[in-house]
Formats: sequence, C-alpha cells, structure tokens
Amino acid sequence: MGIANGIKTALAVLTVTASSWAAADDEALQDVLAGEHRAASSARDDFRHPGETLAFFGLESDMTVVEIWPGGGWYTEILAPYLRDEGVFYAAHFNPDSEVEYFKRSRENYGEKLAANPELYDQTKVSVFNPPDEYDIAPAGSADMVLTFRNAHNWYMRGGGDEKLLSAFSAFYRALKPGGILGVVDHRLPEDRDDDEQEGSGYIKQSTVIAAAEKAGFVLAAESEVNANPKDKAKYEHGVWTLPPSLRGGEKNRDKYAAIGESDRMTLKFVKAKEH
Repeated sequence: MGIANGIKTALAVLTVTASSWAAADDEALQDVLAGEHRAASSARDDFRHPGETLAFFGLESDMTVVEIWPGGGWYTEILAPYLRDEGVFYAAHFNPDSEVEYFKRSRENYGEKLAANPELYDQTKVSVFNPPDEYDIAPAGSADMVLTFRNAHNWYMRGGGDEKLLSAFSAFYRALKPGGILGVVDHRLPEDRDDDEQEGSGYIKQSTVIAAAEKAGFVLAAESEVNANPKDKAKYEHGVWTLPPSLRGGEKNRDKYAAIGESDRMTLKFVKAKEH
C-alpha cells in the first residue's frame, strides 16, 4: 500500500458539521472575528462561517500559514492579526507588475490596505502566485497550512483545466511541511452536471478539485458541509457572480438572488503525505 493510500485509510475521510468544529474555545480567534476592523466584512460571516471553517482546518496561532490570492483581504483581516504575534502569515497575491490591469490594481489596493493598518498587518509577508509561471508563495517545506478560498475555479477556467489546477496544487505541496494542511473552499458544481460548465460558470466539481490535489500528492483528510447552501442550484445567466456579493445581474431578480445567498461551497481538508 502506498503512503498516500495508507494515510487515507488511517484517517478515513471524515464528513463533519459546523457544530462539530465550533471555534468558541479559541478566544483569540473570537476576538479577531469581533474586531472593529471587520465591521463591514462581518456582514458575510453568516454565509462564509470563518470561525468554524478555520477551526475545521485546524488553524492555530503559532502556525506558518499561506493564504492564496487573498483578493481584497476578507480572510486576511482574520488571519493576519490572529497570526501576528506567534505565527507567520504569507499572502500570496498577484504580481504587482502584471500586464492584467485587474491583477495589478487588486495587488495595489491590497498593499494600501496593509499599509493603512500596521497594528494589524505589519507582519504580513506578501509573495507572488501566478500559475503556471510564478510559484514562490513561501520557502519550500516551511508552511504548516496553505489556505485558498474561492480560487480553484479560476485556475481551471478559460482553458486552464486540469493542468493549471495541478500546477497550483503542486506549488502548495512544495510550500508545506510534511504533514502540513491544505484547506480549500470553492463554489461547488453538482457532480451530475456537464464538465464543460466548469469552464466559465465560476463553479467547479468537488471531484475535480480532489483529483488534482491527490495527483499533487495530497491525501483528503476530511470534508465539511459548513459552507453548503442547498438553495443554490448553480445555474444562472451570469454564473456564480449572479449571487451575492457580486449580484452581477443588477436589479433583475435581485431579491430572488439575495434570498438564495452566497454559493454552495465545498470545504475540503487535505494533508501532505510524509513521503511522496
């Protein structure tokens, strides 16, 4: 039996609920979640369940953690201050010299956010992740945890496919210590739907994500339905961006989509095999 299969057999694959992973016992995390700096962001907590999600992944304050493509910093507002005193936090963002204007502007705005609140973010180490070309998210074998929220579909879409997705997961594998954790949250496409829908809808099949992670050497340790939303049917004119917070359709059926809420999401915990 190979090492990956052996670990998977030993761990089984646990499916857990939000209540099983309540973050109430971590006072430091609760303090960050309740912080004034999250006054606007916390409006999304009912959909994203950050405390339960991070507890499910096993986050601890003395870890070295890499957040992949943090965007505007929604999870950075939690991770950076939580890890500031005892841990190490890497934010693997876009290339500041990217020819893609959206990437360049997003990275610039993120830097401004960090600079405006040094009491929270002054220990953040910003690196670059641009698959399939730039992978130096953190020193090889240094991270206890790599986290990616709603990004895997981006690497798959528009011709990226399995190859680009694998290149991303391989980079995460290199950055992690043996036994390190990869946490993935993403918009979930039902398994009975056509694979082609992954190309532009913003949704991706859970099986596609698992296959790429396992090919990179990871073992699926546990699954959670903490970010599930059965109201989401994953089939809209503007893809996942039809739903909040984007509401790309404007006023057209706005109340309908607001009532659905944010997307149905997979929440997967992988472990780096100790040998590969």
